[in-house]
Order: sequence, then structure tokens, then C-alpha cells
Amino acid sequence: MTATTRTGTRTGTRTGGTARTAAGTKTRATGPARTALPGATAPAPALVVVAHGSRDPRALSTVRALLGEVRALRPALPVHLGHIELNEPLLPDTLGALGDAEPAVLVPLLLSRGHHVTRDIPEMAGAFPARPRVAAPLGPHPLLVDALHARLREAGWPARVPADGAVVLASAGSRDPQSRAGTARTATHLAARLGVPVLPAYASAAAPTVPEAVRDLTARGYRRVAVASCFTAPGRFATECAAAAPWIVSAPLGTHPAMARLLLHRYDEALRTVGTAAPRAALVP
Repeated sequence: MTATTRTGTRTGTRTGGTARTAAGTKTRATGPARTALPGATAPAPALVVVAHGSRDPRALSTVRALLGEVRALRPALPVHLGHIELNEPLLPDTLGALGDAEPAVLVPLLLSRGHHVTRDIPEMAGAFPARPRVAAPLGPHPLLVDALHARLREAGWPARVPADGAVVLASAGSRDPQSRAGTARTATHLAARLGVPVLPAYASAAAPTVPEAVRDLTARGYRRVAVASCFTAPGRFATECAAAAPWIVSAPLGTHPAMARLLLHRYDEALRTVGTAAPRAALVP
């Protein structure tokens, strides 16, 4: 692309560096012209989905398939993947490949707010000059409840509410009280949807465990206790929790359509937030 400069009525051609007019006057050039056309808008920031990572190969394939669903919903949006640990690409590598000047929104593929969301991901993001924003985790949110409900129905949860039915909401667990509070809210919303008690339980770091929650509900007279897998993908925790189910157990949320919609919702929500990124990256409420 070339640009022209004008001195009086005479013009010269610029291709970058220093340009010289036909009259011999030097003008300063800054490289190829990048001015947007009238009415044009800046490109949307990239969406970086931040997964935890797992040694189970099914987890990575599931996450990649989910990103494919996101791209199908919004083809023009650049969508990238970064992991906190265990799988490649790691988040710092993904951000490094984007470049220092390219804006991005990091959406945690995590189902509640905890240490990874409040500390680990913002600290990784804050190491890069572009200071990408960090969106809220996927839960609690009605779309997450949609996915949990649908997976339970696929596993055999009856359309008619069983009088002796109850659900254990199985999640990874965290020592962070914010994470447990988020899981408890999701359990409350799922109970309202199903019309039966839903007891949150955890695979690690918090109580009760899934077997403890099953025993609690059984002792209270619930004979049909289902386990709802509040996991984004297959892995060790999901497998262990499924083994404790006395009745039906739902599959991890994976590529359920509500999950792709929820990732885009959190991305859009972060973009609507007023203000600039904080020194350690902006964590959107």
C-alpha cells in the first residue's frame, strides 16, 4: 500500500521510512498506513479459554471440541486455548504467542470462583504488557444449571419428580470459601429446577465428600440419589465421584451447547465492564 504527501500542489510517494516529495521536501513516515476506514471498528479482543489441565487425554480432546463449538457460534472471533498446568499450550505460552499489543479476554473454564480464578490466572495475565482482562468463572449461572439438568436427563433422571429422589452435586472442591459458596449457589439453583434436594459435595479439599453426601441423603430417606457431575471434562475427579453414585450419574458437561454459550456470555460480560485493567489484570466480577 502507498500513501501520498502534498506540498503545495505537488505530490510524492511514501512506502515507509522517510519519504521525499517531488519538490525535495522530506516528510516523516511511520510505516504502512494503518488508519481504519470511516465507520470501521477495531478488531474484537481474542477469547482465550483457560482450562485447568488434566493427565486424562479425554479432557484435552473434550476442551478442544468445546472450543470448536464456540468458534461455530462466532466464526469471526479469534479463540485460543491456554492451560494452567499439565497440558499444552500453557497460558503464558498462549499469551506470548498473541503478542504484547493484542488485546484478549481470558475466560476461565472453571465452574466457581477460587484460587485459580482470583490469583493464578490474574498473575499469569499480569505478566504481559497487554494486561488482558480475566472474566468471571462459568458458575454460578443459569446456563450452567441448564447443562447440569440436561446431563441428568440424559443419564435417566425422570421427567416426573420422584418423591424419594435427591441429587449430589459433585465438584472438584477448593479450600477457598468463594469456591464453596459458588458451588452451593449452583446447587440451590439446580434444586429449584429439579424440585428435589441437591447437596453440594467435593472430590477434594472440602467437605462433604461425595460418598458422605450420598450417605447423608440415604439416611434421610432418599432412596434414589443421583450424582450430577459438575466437571467440564472427564478426569480423575469425575471418575472417582461417578464410582460413588448409588443410582444414576450424569456425564461431565463437556460440549453441551449451553457451555459454549456460557463461555461467550462471560467474554461479552467482560467487554461490557467499564474501566481499564488493573496492574495484575482486571478480574471481572
